[in-house]
Amino acid sequence: MLGFLWRFNSFKRTNTILQHLRLSSHTDAAEVLLERKGCAGVVTLNRPKALNALTLNMIRQIYPQLKKWEQDSETFLIIIKGAGEKAFCAGGDIVEVAKGNQKLTQAFFREEYMLNNAIGSFQKPFVALIHGITMGGGVGVSVHGHFRVATEKSLFAMPETAIGLFPDVGGGYFLPRLQGKLGYFLALTGFRLKGRDVYRAGIATHFVDFEKLGMLEDDLLALKSPSKENIADVLETYHKKSKVDQGKPFILEEHMDKINSWFSANTVEQIIENLRQDGSSFALEQLKVINKMSPTSLKITLRQLTEGSSKTLQEVLTMEYRLSQACMAGPDFREGVRALLIEKDQSPKWKPANLKEVTGEVVNNYFKSLGSNDLKF
Repeated sequence: MLGFLWRFNSFKRTNTILQHLRLSSHTDAAEVLLERKGCAGVVTLNRPKALNALTLNMIRQIYPQLKKWEQDSETFLIIIKGAGEKAFCAGGDIVEVAKGNQKLTQAFFREEYMLNNAIGSFQKPFVALIHGITMGGGVGVSVHGHFRVATEKSLFAMPETAIGLFPDVGGGYFLPRLQGKLGYFLALTGFRLKGRDVYRAGIATHFVDFEKLGMLEDDLLALKSPSKENIADVLETYHKKSKVDQGKPFILEEHMDKINSWFSANTVEQIIENLRQDGSSFALEQLKVINKMSPTSLKITLRQLTEGSSKTLQEVLTMEYRLSQACMAGPDFREGVRALLIEKDQSPKWKPANLKEVTGEVVNNYFKSLGSNDLKF
């Protein structure tokens, strides 16, 4: 849910984006634009100065409008995009959530996950133009739709373990379904994918040169009563014409066999041991990253993906809502936000501070049913 720029060898590189995400969520301009254009309903996340970070207010506007468009016989597809050129959506509004009381954090996660599910089960073609930074909550409002269009400026990551959270918004559903153990690697390390690699990893369904994105949108809007196939044809045409980085191999291609081996382990401790034993510069780089993460986050994330691999999206979101509320009650989320966002000392003091103290019982408590407070669809 919460996205921010994360680089494996430096916390400092995050600061620019974190500054954006610290901006207040209360502005005079409409935070989200909901427009009927041509054959489509168009959602524009409209907080460019805050990298289009998602607020509860925005979620509460988008959800009912999507439901209306789903029933409207004149609306044939949905397009969702971000205002400005820097970001599609850098995640949920971290400050809003971290400073919120229990009532707000319950509402935020509950309604955000309801929106994720609405997109995942949407009855009409759903096209997300994921140009620029797409992290956390931004992934949640795009990846579950039918079509996701990346550009050379796309930047994907699920960096939540660095702030004491976990890759939510249905991360437990889509991440374990990526090739091999790629999703487990992305979830535990927060590794960033850029440009065409977002497509090669399977996050995006199409890749289009940024300069053609406006034309693509116009062509989609101009379609007359289009079917899903008509929309796919237009996207495919643009995709085939894209030349940027066409011949460049996937950034993780040379490492995939090792990633599949390392991250096949059943425990975080064994993954760490696998990286340590390998000893290559790439393995040690990932080891350094993982060692900075919240030990609790690492353990609940590995179990989240393992369980999520055989669950439906709704079942995953129900599980993730339980995790979200347990994280809000625990110390690591607010400590992570303090260390990386507020005081910026880049030295979170995790509790527990090591993996050994995160026992099976501790992990089990994160997954416990909330009874009548469980997320239901």
